[in-house]
Amino acid sequence: MKLGRNDPCHCGSGKKFKRCCMGSASKQHDQVFDDVETMLAMNPDLSIDELNAALQHKVHDRNNHPHPDFCGVTPTQMANWLYAPFAELQWVTISTPDELSPSPVMRYLALILDEAMNQEGSFKATSKGNLPTKLVKQASELLPEFAVAQFEREISISEFAGSNEDKFNALHYTRVLAEISGIIYRRSGRYHVKKSAQKQYQASGIQAFFKPMLEAAISQYNWGYLDGFEFDVDLRTFWLFMLWRIQNHSSVDQLTEEVVTAFPDLLLAFPTKDYFLPERNLGMLIETRFIERFLQFWGFLIIDQRRVFSTEPAASMVKIQPLLKQTFKFTISE
Repeated sequence: MKLGRNDPCHCGSGKKFKRCCMGSASKQHDQVFDDVETMLAMNPDLSIDELNAALQHKVHDRNNHPHPDFCGVTPTQMANWLYAPFAELQWVTISTPDELSPSPVMRYLALILDEAMNQEGSFKATSKGNLPTKLVKQASELLPEFAVAQFEREISISEFAGSNEDKFNALHYTRVLAEISGIIYRRSGRYHVKKSAQKQYQASGIQAFFKPMLEAAISQYNWGYLDGFEFDVDLRTFWLFMLWRIQNHSSVDQLTEEVVTAFPDLLLAFPTKDYFLPERNLGMLIETRFIERFLQFWGFLIIDQRRVFSTEPAASMVKIQPLLKQTFKFTISE
């Protein structure tokens, strides 16, 4: 996928490509042409065809050479990770694990589907259009079964429990994803499971919806939906690179540094005169939207929430869960 000059920039700044990151790309082009000028100085009798061939070779060589700013990923590989559709991603194999019980999202989805299937395919929503209290209570009772439970202190501020859907972010997130994925829909005050989804569920179980839900989370769901950050960056573009890095070292702080190194123009979205430095603002977005409300909701990792409320400085580390490595197998090594 090639960005046009007037397309929105991939960094999420909201600016056109020509007024944002295109300058960085131009610098790379300038380096190639500098090489060509050097070659012409050494071989002044080169024909146009020979020069074009040499230029293509230089561009191909640069695009397929490991780039230190990308932690060793080549520009060609990075372009695939940034722009390829979910089904066309390379250098990574995405599988559906046999056992999905450690995943809050998939357990909540199973509750929703079971509730509907037990009532001929649908159940009544609340007057606000939310999931019924009975289902919310069942979902809250699952918390002790999840790895994140070891760090949960106050149910009143938990992302994984609540008295209603509005106070239960992980469940609300799951319901929204199920709607985006076309698994359920709301009509006439009731939530319905599509006929095709009912057949899939009966034939293949909850595994049938793992990849569709995951793709919706990455490409369609608005990662800023559950927070009120004043400054915004669309981190979805960089999800696979970030996933590869966090799986490699488990450090949120190091991940932020690597994202800044690889995509420095992301910092342009944050004012330099804010209370926090741009790097800190970006780090908070990564931790909240990518780590906590994506990877942790899915059961791919857990982060010690006690660090968030501590007055003592502490390294931001995560604990990778087996589900992450069962789902994503990278063929790129550092």
